[in-house]
Amino acid sequence: MPTTQDIVLLATYNANMNRKLYDAAARLPASELDADRGAFFGSLLGTMNHLIAGDTIWLTRFALHPANLAALAPLRGAAVPTDLRQRYGDNLPTLLAHRTRLDGIITALAAELRPEHLDATLVYRNARGTEFRKHFGTLLLHFFNHQTHHRGQASTLLTQAGIDIGVTDLLELIGDVA
Repeated sequence: MPTTQDIVLLATYNANMNRKLYDAAARLPASELDADRGAFFGSLLGTMNHLIAGDTIWLTRFALHPANLAALAPLRGAAVPTDLRQRYGDNLPTLLAHRTRLDGIITALAAELRPEHLDATLVYRNARGTEFRKHFGTLLLHFFNHQTHHRGQASTLLTQAGIDIGVTDLLELIGDVA
């Protein structure tokens, strides 16, 4: 069971890693960003678009939380991607604008959460209309794990292109205990 402090840590890590990912990607020539590299989502831009699509899908589901969390207000009634390969942009600046907006929402959500919010049951439907009832705190863990998984793929694509993203360990943000 995650704590609210765990979620704040993961949101901070997420935003920091996304900045590192976009900074590293900016060192590639624009023509290389959308080059098919044989990854699950094809290119680096394809993977980065998927991260935005996945985050948007989950955040719009999280907006259904019974506590009516204020940080998610911008996503209530927003269009939900119907394709995990949905393109939010074909260039880094366009994607960065979406990424920055989502990371701001995620960080604000983490700061707003209380233990009772994590303990709630979230009821949502997937793209096929199937209803699910899941523990919200555990869904947040899935949300951050999904991002880490695909950022790992993006990091590999960058490494293969000769770009070092730097340290990617969450451990870097975990303070020592006195």
